[in-house]
Amino acid sequence: MIKSQRLAQRFKTLVEIDSLSRQERDVAMELENILIKMGAIVCYDTAKEKVGGNCSNLVAKFKGSVDAEPVFLCGHMDTVGPGKGIKVQFEDGIFRSDGTTILGADDKSALAIILEVMDVILENKIDYPPVEILFTICEEIGLLGAKHFDYSLLDSKFGYILDSTDTEGIVTKAPGANKIIIKIFGKAAHSGAEPENGISAILVASKAISGLKLGRIDEETTCNLGTIKGGVATNIIPDFVEIHGEARSHDVEKLKAVTDNIVSAFYTAADQFKNGSDLPRIEAIVENDFTQTNISEDHRTIKLAKKAAKNLGISLASKIIGGGADANVFFGKGIVAGVLGTGMTDVHTLNESVAIKDMEDAARLVLEILKVHAAGEI
Repeated sequence: MIKSQRLAQRFKTLVEIDSLSRQERDVAMELENILIKMGAIVCYDTAKEKVGGNCSNLVAKFKGSVDAEPVFLCGHMDTVGPGKGIKVQFEDGIFRSDGTTILGADDKSALAIILEVMDVILENKIDYPPVEILFTICEEIGLLGAKHFDYSLLDSKFGYILDSTDTEGIVTKAPGANKIIIKIFGKAAHSGAEPENGISAILVASKAISGLKLGRIDEETTCNLGTIKGGVATNIIPDFVEIHGEARSHDVEKLKAVTDNIVSAFYTAADQFKNGSDLPRIEAIVENDFTQTNISEDHRTIKLAKKAAKNLGISLASKIIGGGADANVFFGKGIVAGVLGTGMTDVHTLNESVAIKDMEDAARLVLEILKVHAAGEI
């Protein structure tokens, strides 16, 4: 029932509409027009005002043909760069760009798949539950669309996000994360004339970092210091350094422990350079970026997906990942979202691609999930 040519053409159309983060309006208008023609009730929240973009999160509701708990389907509208003027190439069943940009299969393959599923349901008069479609903004720049979404617009308490690679897997566990900002205040001095009168913020930073274990801490936990900015000239003792990092873990206590360890390392290093003054001084800012996702195998989200996969002759594996997605934000709001794959590969690179067969398989799985749910089999 999946129409390959329609799916491919729609994907190509969406990909060729520029939609970098904070610039999703044009693709949202295309999606809105399609959804309204399908009979959906479409609205937007006010997230654009909070993220400084030209478009908000799009919500489309289909009332369904059976009395069942509503389910949501989600993908994000934004892409990373270089993503302007994408020229789609299609050869041997695989979509690529011309090599000068990303393709945008992350995550426009999801948008095309969701639309195809609803087209198939409506044109074949297949029984289906109430479906809420959420197309988010600014996923690629810190999940900002999901973080600023107006959750009062969503009735569903469970659903599926299409934003992964493996078409035979569903993400059930993902780590929570903390953002860490460390500011080190030292004292400037001329490095040739009077270096003794200065306190190097860079030296304090290096002392702290040298004693830290970074990268993989254990199978559940990672941490990284990603950017360091400081100093103004080679002949001036640097009086300020700012470091941005993160910690991630599937375990809440481990996340707190590794975060605290990073912060304390800088305070300890600063103390070693103090000589009766209040400098060097440390300012540490820790913010929770997103909560961890941990979906039980007994949850309806997983049971429905695996039942649907079995019906299609597929073994759907539960996956544990190290990255974050909109699903993490939803989970923190009490909404359970299993993450499904579309087949996209080499995302965020000029080699990004997706096979039409994988998109078709993903569409069949989502369609079967809705059919199983409508039938009340789970």
